[in-house]
Amino acid sequence: MKQKEIKLIDYLLVESKRQDEIPTDDFSRKRLLRALFNIRPPRKATKEFTLLQDEYLQEELRLKGITDADSLSPVAPDIYLWKGDITTLKCDGIVNAANAQMLGCFCPNHGCIDNAIHTFSGIQLRQECFEIMQAQGKEEPIGQAKITNAYNLPCKYILHTVGPIVYGKLTKLHEQLLVDCYRSCLTLADNRGLKSLAFCCISTGEFHFPNERAAEIAISAVEQYKRQTQSKIKIIFNVFKEHDYEIYARLLFANR
Repeated sequence: MKQKEIKLIDYLLVESKRQDEIPTDDFSRKRLLRALFNIRPPRKATKEFTLLQDEYLQEELRLKGITDADSLSPVAPDIYLWKGDITTLKCDGIVNAANAQMLGCFCPNHGCIDNAIHTFSGIQLRQECFEIMQAQGKEEPIGQAKITNAYNLPCKYILHTVGPIVYGKLTKLHEQLLVDCYRSCLTLADNRGLKSLAFCCISTGEFHFPNERAAEIAISAVEQYKRQTQSKIKIIFNVFKEHDYEIYARLLFANR
């Protein structure tokens, strides 16, 4: 892994005309590589680099371990709650909380889900998103959804949606836009024939939507959509923090 990391860093440093010194310790070297992935603009890379990157990311995934959605136990018919790293979840689709540019997070080593998904799927994802946005010719509206390949992730597809940003008081418009995110993803997933879909906590964290109300809306939107459409898609509510797990568990089991 060390030699792969050094080769990947060398390529990215030359490409970006930087002269950073490559760290000797594993932790710092991995952080530098991730940072270089994060700041790299959308553009094609050589076949050699892409193959090496894919080998490296697949090995990283193997070391982290994959969770198969089929191994999870439902909390209700076709509804699941899982705490873990969404980039290690094997299912048909995962939802990414994207920004309006739809190009991923450019902040080096940032802790947001957008950064993680773009980092561990590989540089191909940013390029595909760029091509989608170039064809669209404008920023992605809040509440809609796009679908891409997942590349080096264990899921098949990534659904990208831009949630509402809450500055100050939470409004009915914020809430409706968040509902739109869930319905847009569900509709797109069903239209593409996906059998399972994992939702992250859209708009919480960096977008400041209150966690409790966001969870209430997420559960309500999914349940309402499934009632109205008779959709059989399996839904996984994915959380990363214990606080969010406690919220979802309380709300889901309270409704049973």
